[in-house]
Amino acid sequence: MRKTVISFALCVMLLALCASAEAQQTKVYRLGVLVPGEAWYEIVDGLRFGLSQLRLEEGKQYTLGIRDWKGDAKAAEEAAKSFEQERVNLIYTTSTNSTIAARRATAEIPIVFCAGTDPVVLGLVDSFAKPGGRLTGVYHPSTDTTAKRLEILKEIVPKLHRVVTFYDPRKPTGIESSKLAREAARHMGLQLVERHVGSSEELQAGMRALRVGEVDAYFAVSDPIASNQAQFIIDTAKIKRLPTMFDFLIQVSKGGLVSYAVSFHEMGRVSAKYVQRILTGVKPQELPVQGVDKIELVINLKTAKQIGLTIPPNVLARADKVIK
Repeated sequence: MRKTVISFALCVMLLALCASAEAQQTKVYRLGVLVPGEAWYEIVDGLRFGLSQLRLEEGKQYTLGIRDWKGDAKAAEEAAKSFEQERVNLIYTTSTNSTIAARRATAEIPIVFCAGTDPVVLGLVDSFAKPGGRLTGVYHPSTDTTAKRLEILKEIVPKLHRVVTFYDPRKPTGIESSKLAREAARHMGLQLVERHVGSSEELQAGMRALRVGEVDAYFAVSDPIASNQAQFIIDTAKIKRLPTMFDFLIQVSKGGLVSYAVSFHEMGRVSAKYVQRILTGVKPQELPVQGVDKIELVINLKTAKQIGLTIPPNVLARADKVIK
């Protein structure tokens, strides 16, 4: 009887030790995620998909703490500070402005970014090959394709002359992309009508105030306020029968006329390997920044019909996707 009791006790102890060892081996990593608004959640979905491909399961190997700063840079910095105070393992930023805020507000925590404006130009990394510091990630040429988007818009609207855009002049992405749009417009003989806004309310008021014939189209530059107000811009532009060119593919499925951009889902998927490697001990400065340059042209024919516009056949033939 005594031997049986001892044997039972030993078994219980062994089971407890095994359970303890297993618990120690299964570490759940905590990721702090910054998104400027609804449109960027597609990147987070891509991140989840990419991590699943790497056999990392949400809830078991990692958790996501998502903070939507809704285009308010101060809120983004406060969220980033709280992530560092909570000692998350890594901050994941879905936009350039998110990245700028996270770097400014934190001191030590590694950052994996998805950036649409050249991170070298903005001083986020030293170079693509050798990032240096604690930031690395994936770059898509959203700002760099500003001129190309304007060219496509001119092809679609041959009589294009005046193009309106809204952006916050205090944000680096808005400054850089509007500069490129201004230069492209000048080379193409177009006038870029720049409306500066500091809030969603100012943008909405500006869109409503546009008179018939005042401008010929709406053109998006890299700005979180404008991106978060995309549905309002789309709906108002339809009423005013204005063609719209966006820098996010998802806006065309919501009724925008055309977009020339990369897939945000693919951005998130590609960036997952950076998250996985940094969580397992690789330093950010050892991971070169990767470019995602597969750009898609998406056109909404239903919207074109609603505003009385015929898309030229040569442009339609180049489209990667046509919404009918």
